[in-house]
Formats: sequence, structure tokens, C-alpha cells
Amino acid sequence: MAPLQLAVIIGSTREGRMGDRVGRWFVDQARRREELAVDVVDLAGYDFPARYPAEPTPAIRAFVAQVGRAEAFVLVTPEYNHSFPASLKQAIDYAYDEWQAKPVGFVSYGCRSVGRYAVDQLRTVFTALHAVTVRDTVGVDLLADPPGVQAQEQLRQDARVLLDELCWWGLALREGRAARPYVC
Repeated sequence: MAPLQLAVIIGSTREGRMGDRVGRWFVDQARRREELAVDVVDLAGYDFPARYPAEPTPAIRAFVAQVGRAEAFVLVTPEYNHSFPASLKQAIDYAYDEWQAKPVGFVSYGCRSVGRYAVDQLRTVFTALHAVTVRDTVGVDLLADPPGVQAQEQLRQDARVLLDELCWWGLALREGRAARPYVC
């Protein structure tokens, strides 16, 4: 069976962000899985327009093509003011059909809340896009002291559980889309 095409989308574009570090850590966890082919999609590398244009730009087309090729997603998102960043919402809105009938998981980070509020809001967005969000998440507390061995093992365990769920849903939905195209 062909590996599941996983796109790990790093959603923050701020200078000095933690998203690239958290994202690299998660990508390292995901690349240990033979059943996954991992592609990193860092929104900081896209020159998206400030306003939604009448016609898609080359950057928008490239992003939408990456979403279309993927069979599953993990969004790495910070929590800003109990929500997720505008850069991530803008990118999500550029695609529509490309998200449908595919699983989405979340790796979030924030201060004490570990990004839980951002994930709650993203679940609502992806439900509207006809995607399937997986139950378990990975959450990183930015105010915690450098994590000890026990905390690091818990994060690795959370990543394993998230990836297990994502693989199950990704393969099930791959088979479902092949048997019957998704229409809404």
C-alpha cells in the first residue's frame, strides 16, 4: 500500500515564532512512520496577498495544489488571544474542495492552555469544510520550564496517538474516496 500523504502545515508567520521549532519536532516524529510520506507546508514561505484577490496568485495556486495532493493534514498552530492566527485562516480559505473527506489533526502551543482554544475553533472551521478532525491532539505549554524526561515522553506519546488516529482515518477515507467520490 502506498504511504499516506501527510501535509504538516505550520500556521504562524510571525518573526520569532515557535511554530517552526514545534513543527520540526512533530515532523521528526511523523517521519519515523513508514506508512507516512511527510510534506512540510510552512505558511511563512508563501507570498500570499494582503487581500483575497479576484484571481488566484501563483502562491495561492501552489498552496492549493499542496492541499489537493495531501491525504491527511496536521496543523501546527499557536494560540493568539484564544484563537488561531489570521495567516492560517487566510490559507485555509484559499482551498475548499481540497480539504473535503480528509482527516485533520492538530499540534498546538500556547501559554498554559497549550493552544486548546485555537484547536476548538479550528475544529469548527474544518467541520464546515467537510473534513474529519481527529480526537486527540498534541499540546505544548510555552510557559513550562524546559520539559523533563517525563514531559518529553508524554509529548512523544501524544504524537504517537495522534498519528495512529490520523493514519486510520486517512486510509479509511482514501478507500472511501476511491470507492465513491465525495459530494456535498
